[in-house]
Amino acid sequence: MIAILGAGSLGRLWAAKLPSGQVAFVPRPEQSAAPLRYRFRPVNGPELPVQIPWLTNTESPSLLIVTTKAGDTLAALQPLMPRLPETTPVVLFQNGLGSQQRVAQIWPNHPILAATTTEGANRPETELTVHAGQGETWVGALTPAGEARLRKTASTLAESGLSVNATPDIFDRLWQKLVINAGINPFTAILNCPNGEILAHPFYQQWIDPLCREISKLLTASGQSPRSATALREAIETVACNTATNTSSMRADRLAGRKTEIDFINGYLARLGAELGIDTAVNRMLTDQVEQLN
Repeated sequence: MIAILGAGSLGRLWAAKLPSGQVAFVPRPEQSAAPLRYRFRPVNGPELPVQIPWLTNTESPSLLIVTTKAGDTLAALQPLMPRLPETTPVVLFQNGLGSQQRVAQIWPNHPILAATTTEGANRPETELTVHAGQGETWVGALTPAGEARLRKTASTLAESGLSVNATPDIFDRLWQKLVINAGINPFTAILNCPNGEILAHPFYQQWIDPLCREISKLLTASGQSPRSATALREAIETVACNTATNTSSMRADRLAGRKTEIDFINGYLARLGAELGIDTAVNRMLTDQVEQLN
């Protein structure tokens, strides 16, 4: 049994794509016993009804996929980990950085892995999950036990039919996504617009170059693959153009009145800068402005 902790868009995507009968959602304390029912619209094909049961207290999952918001991850895992077999891999699908390292620090003997994906999923209606775009998923180990189970875990995830790749350096992939999120998400939340519209806005034009200079310095100082500020801006704007009509997760959180993940994106970069002695005034400013929207 594969357990999924977090029944949002991404969790429902994986539940719908993994083999039928092999998936269960981890229930919240107040959850009813009735299975979770929703409709799933694949990239190509007709809309399908999906029914996923809730994991019972007597079931021992062979894999745990965690798709909660970054800020909710620790609290969601705390009551679950004591009853989880120490051999069960835990795959973290959180945005940004910070939450993954914390989980690995708290449970170092467990097979903890992190994943990043470009699969697109959204919920235009409460009971409808849409696979909005096909992408790539990368998974890598955060603990020694995770390294031993990396290939098997990637193989299990690939049973979904989605493109899944094992990598020996997941932090490189996580940083690549962090750069994109840091350069798009806060601007879309502050300006309240789709991804592509930020590019022509004066606020974005004013701050994107100094933001990229900060991130470039952080990459080098933290031992990641060095990238120039110019290259970072080009990568950010390529994604913004390719997803021009999309609503970022941060803007979606703002519109829904939910707490955003800014603390694990630009907030993480600001804290890292403080640790490394690098000025991160732009990351701090963007973090402060988004937090004021919450």
